[in-house]
Amino acid sequence: MTENPAFARIEADIKNNDVVLYMKGSKKLPQCGFSATVAAVLERLGITEYKDVNVLADAEIREGVKAFAQWPTIPQLYIKGEFIGGCDIVRDMYQSGELQTLLKEKGVAFKEADAA
Repeated sequence: MTENPAFARIEADIKNNDVVLYMKGSKKLPQCGFSATVAAVLERLGITEYKDVNVLADAEIREGVKAFAQWPTIPQLYIKGEFIGGCDIVRDMYQSGELQTLLKEKGVAFKEADAA
């Protein structure tokens, strides 16, 4: 397999940022419901300073991130270089408290929210 040119950019993103969300649109203007859901979970946790990558603006990254994670869908969330998953996984982890535990373990600051 030849080196995917998008992989170097993805590796740099996830190495240089504690939290990276590959999404459709941006955190300020998500362009799909799944991306909006993950962005809303991060916002509820008080995580607003994260790198959002709009895959709709870059076909190379859109396809590259799927191959990189071996995960076929967008959005994709990375925390401290670790691929977490897409919308359903992030939502379920948030609701169960597992995402908050992971953030604590990884040393990522977030706000403890009251159970909704």
